Amino acid sequence: MSLFQAFAEVCDALAATTKKLEKRALMADYLHALPVADAGRAALWLAGSPFAETDGRVLNIGGALLQKAVGQLAGASAEAMGAAYRRYGDFGAAAADLLYGHAPDKAVLTLEDVERGFAALAEARGPAAKLRLLLDLLGRAVPGEAKYLIKLATGDMRTGVKQSLVEEAIAEAWGGGAADVRRASMLLGSLPEVVRLAAEGRLAEARMKLFHPLGFMLASPVQSVDEAVARFTEEIAEETGGDVAGAERVGQEGAPEIGDLPHLPTAGRCGAPDDCSSEGPEQKSAATVPALRAAQLEDKFDGIRAQLHVEPGAEGARVALYSRNRDDLSEAFPELVEAFAGIGEAAILDGEILAWNPAAGATANFGAGRALPFAALQQRLGRKRVTEEMRREVPVVLVVFDALYRAGRLLLEEPLAVRRRELEEFGARWAAETAAIEARGQSRLFGEPDAADFARLMVAGAWQLETADQLDAAYAEARARGNEGVMIKSLASAYQPGRRGLAWLKLKRELATLDVVVTGVEYGNGRRAAVLSDYTFAIRDPEDGSLKNVGKAYSGLTDAEITEMTEFFKAHTVEDFGHFRTVEPVVVLEVAFNNVMRSERHASGFALRFPRILRIRRDKPVEEIDTLARVEEIYHSQPDRPVETQQA
Repeated sequence: MSLFQAFAEVCDALAATTKKLEKRALMADYLHALPVADAGRAALWLAGSPFAETDGRVLNIGGALLQKAVGQLAGASAEAMGAAYRRYGDFGAAAADLLYGHAPDKAVLTLEDVERGFAALAEARGPAAKLRLLLDLLGRAVPGEAKYLIKLATGDMRTGVKQSLVEEAIAEAWGGGAADVRRASMLLGSLPEVVRLAAEGRLAEARMKLFHPLGFMLASPVQSVDEAVARFTEEIAEETGGDVAGAERVGQEGAPEIGDLPHLPTAGRCGAPDDCSSEGPEQKSAATVPALRAAQLEDKFDGIRAQLHVEPGAEGARVALYSRNRDDLSEAFPELVEAFAGIGEAAILDGEILAWNPAAGATANFGAGRALPFAALQQRLGRKRVTEEMRREVPVVLVVFDALYRAGRLLLEEPLAVRRRELEEFGARWAAETAAIEARGQSRLFGEPDAADFARLMVAGAWQLETADQLDAAYAEARARGNEGVMIKSLASAYQPGRRGLAWLKLKRELATLDVVVTGVEYGNGRRAAVLSDYTFAIRDPEDGSLKNVGKAYSGLTDAEITEMTEFFKAHTVEDFGHFRTVEPVVVLEVAFNNVMRSERHASGFALRFPRILRIRRDKPVEEIDTLARVEEIYHSQPDRPVETQQA
């Protein structure tokens, strides 16, 4: 019998040390001493998740419900809970303090008991049913156990442990290589399964399971063509061992030559690559940049990054769409699921969901149609039911730009040149099959009510370029098409889930923006006096992972969004001070601002001047918000940087 108390004690020990090797050893010793089934449960929870990635269940428990349960069990008032939270800055630790003298003296909860408790909570519907189950589970826990039950429920363990370190601990516990454990974890999406294979010495038998999202490869931002060329040249030099001039052929055996991509004329693109300037390479005025010949250029779309999983079946393909924060988007875009049901080949593709006007004319990316602004997608996010009216008003497509898995073959380690070929072959075979649903919606708004069906799966255009002038022109034309900018990708690059490097760059010339997380909310004034409309937000300090406030914004959201956020924040309040509330840091915003100033008002040491909310980033996980280092970088890059002594 493996007690949950031992798990809680290990977590306390992990939180007490900052040394990675000590953390790994603590977890390895603990896991190896457990029966394999319990070791699988513990490994999953050490990584901070109540359920495996392949398990679609969620606890769906907000801070308000947890406070209610702890208040009833501890006989504590809201004021007492607020005071405890202020002492610890963590609701799990605060709850443990409040429960002393009100909880059992002897630990009886097993790891299996907790697993059953989580399963029941995930299945329960409605706050009353969930509250009863919470009271039962927390009521059987000693204070130290309650602390980590709450931390698991909120997804905020604060032990300094990431899944990658748990994977290393599994390797240390059973003698497998960390790379083998990490690969099995990526393929299976289930740490309990990985533990079982590691314990049995069968990690090599792990095979890809669809319908758990892989990590998304990320691009590094650049602000100018010169910066893009310099950083990309640096990357290609590293890839080729300094032989930048020889980087005209990349990839492993079987990869296409770079020349297989369409070329960009110096004058840029018009309607399509062949419609632009007819100048040949020898007529271009700008000097060729050798590194750019090892690059693939794409538009950067302004939509929702999505990963498509599709697997054929007797009654149509099973289809799922996942966001960057690994949420299932399928319910928000049912027409894509319906359209892709005709695909007869297993695949995982990386792409972007775009609101779409199918009646627009041809562009350099597609035969017909044009992307609509991101704002058109906002009403589709976070909804359990998408009405026919929404489907008519905002048609959507999935534009794919990478192939991660196809017909039983994982492609992550193949160079982009090979993955691009696989993607184009897939699109040529199946894109037409995705036009099988009725084309309605924006076509009626643009004067063609009887428009023909259009493919809901589209392959993004890709081009070869040689000069910085071409890149500059390509950026301008991408912006003219309503896209955010351009992507520059090394054709030799492997797909690295969750990694951000120089192999992929995104060129965006816009006012500086930051992705931040809301930490506090307060009621507005005047007609907004009854809604939580003013949001304090934070960035992450990379040194210790803590959140540090950097500003407050109250403009940019619609009345409907503010009403929605008010209800959400009431259900996810950590501490209620009346007019102001601290809330669970789960809502990510993209904010713009005029400049960055030094400030003693915020823990970050900076404040944003005239911040305004551009959008709610429902597609972005909290782990990917901007950091204090990024704020400092923006501050020092300002040519009209404020005087150091000026306060916000």
